[in-house]
Amino acid sequence: MYTINHTKITPLLNHIRFKPSVSFFGTLSVVPKFNLSLVRHRGFEGRSIKKMAWSLDRCDQGIESRSGIVRPATEVYADEAVEALKAGKVIAVPTDTLYGFACDACSIEAVNRIYEIKGRKHTSPLAICVGDVKDIGRFAVTDHLPLGLLEGLLPGPVTVVLARGESSILEKSLNPGLDSIGVRVPDSDFIRMIARGSGSALALTSANLSGQPSSVDIKDFKNLWEHCMFVYDGGILPAGRAGSTVVDLTMIGKYKILRAGSAKEETVSILERYSLQEAGATA
Repeated sequence: MYTINHTKITPLLNHIRFKPSVSFFGTLSVVPKFNLSLVRHRGFEGRSIKKMAWSLDRCDQGIESRSGIVRPATEVYADEAVEALKAGKVIAVPTDTLYGFACDACSIEAVNRIYEIKGRKHTSPLAICVGDVKDIGRFAVTDHLPLGLLEGLLPGPVTVVLARGESSILEKSLNPGLDSIGVRVPDSDFIRMIARGSGSALALTSANLSGQPSSVDIKDFKNLWEHCMFVYDGGILPAGRAGSTVVDLTMIGKYKILRAGSAKEETVSILERYSLQEAGATA
């Protein structure tokens, strides 16, 4: 028969606290609660629960980290993003091409902050993003364009360069010395919801250090998260790193491709369908 050595059992019991609880069947039971500094739990169930809790926190609440707050790029967080923009903050968002840094285009302090984050010269202009094609006329001249052209190009991976005009509500301090502005309407629901909610235009540029590769995953610019109020995660973007196709539409009846980007062929096809001719091309 086995005997119990009380001198060994008693010290261990001192580290066990008994806690009353109700079992699944409604009866009162006493459940020991161990001091985990002395007892190491090795069960699979414990590891699974921890992992599941982390996943739920990441999806539902965002990741609180030393370098900023990461949220899923979903409608739930659109209002939060709008408030951050109205407060003059910089956020990182997915588009239909690359991840970008965005801020209120009418806040010169926020615009300057983007230049600081990227280490970008102020002589390099920023584009703007609006929620819908109909909004472009508030910021740039569109009267000279064939009816339906902009709707044919946008929303999509295209930046249209247009003259600002005297009626533009953009701050003169945005891209000083330039009388034109690049405008985007990405085919991406989240950033368009934010632009609509802001009631303004967003200054938008790629989320990377100037001269470095563009970002198709938030991990690509993790070293810059700390400079953003929020980083909105839309997963790995499938369009590659070429960015949007940039086309100059400031001239009547003409176009000029300034950057091939990811949609040059489709863009040229649409432009020529509306009888625009390439600037400098011989008839």
